[in-house]
Amino acid sequence: MAVSDIAAPVAVADPPAGTFRLRPVVAASYTALGALLLRDLVVLLKDVWVFVLRTVIQPFLLCFVFLYVFPKIGQGVGGGGGPGGESAFATILVPGVVGISIMFQGVQSIALNMAQEFGFTREIEDRVQAPCPIWLVAMAKVVSGAAQGLLSAALVLPIAAVVHAPGVHAHLNLHWAIVLTLVPLACVAMAGLGLVLGTSFEPRNIGLMFGFIILPITFLGGTYYAWTRLAPVQIGGFHWLQTLVLFNPLIYVNEGMRAAFTGFPHMHLYVVYPVIAGFATVFLAVGLRNFRRRVLA
Repeated sequence: MAVSDIAAPVAVADPPAGTFRLRPVVAASYTALGALLLRDLVVLLKDVWVFVLRTVIQPFLLCFVFLYVFPKIGQGVGGGGGPGGESAFATILVPGVVGISIMFQGVQSIALNMAQEFGFTREIEDRVQAPCPIWLVAMAKVVSGAAQGLLSAALVLPIAAVVHAPGVHAHLNLHWAIVLTLVPLACVAMAGLGLVLGTSFEPRNIGLMFGFIILPITFLGGTYYAWTRLAPVQIGGFHWLQTLVLFNPLIYVNEGMRAAFTGFPHMHLYVVYPVIAGFATVFLAVGLRNFRRRVLA
């Protein structure tokens, strides 16, 4: 056999353009995305009781203290006094508890886990080795966090609705069209917030995130009061607090929850829907950019 026979190049026909190039990449990406979501599901099922306790303990304590203990000891809440005022406060509090649970689920399931993965061990490198774009790895976290937010809402609502003292009743009226559209949108927005926080804070500064970001969002997010009731808080005729909280994404989530679960006055839905969608878009854009920057750093 001649040397030229061994070294002779073999002609390979090029595949037609657009036939075999795009589909394998897209298919591999979706397969990797499904595998990442399946991994999160397996981890969640493995520690399902941790998830349940993490989800319900804070809402249960809020309802237990405000709606059971306070009426029992005569320290009524709600500003109206008596069972009527306490029931009105319960109707305001229950949707707020659902909204705050969705927010905390986004922060805990994404931001805290991401802080560990970006830590000294760099566990995030195991995920980004999947055969898919880097942004898709981040989106898998968002989808997983949003799904856990939906589960938390389904767990918290019945608990918050029944934990109260005798004579105190939360007047719930579910509007299913709003529930089925607004709740998933809120879960995506709060998962996006978790992605932004998880990629913006170093693991050693994660405590600052709770002190300077989560606490102000929580207490100024309308969990314990409706936005429409803040009008009396003003300086020189300017409704400063009612204006300030408009920069808080949680206020729109909680107002949307009140529209979905009660018949009480709430912020107009033509404001709630686009603003939550806007926050979700901004959070995802910033979070995906930060995620890529942190991975490639």
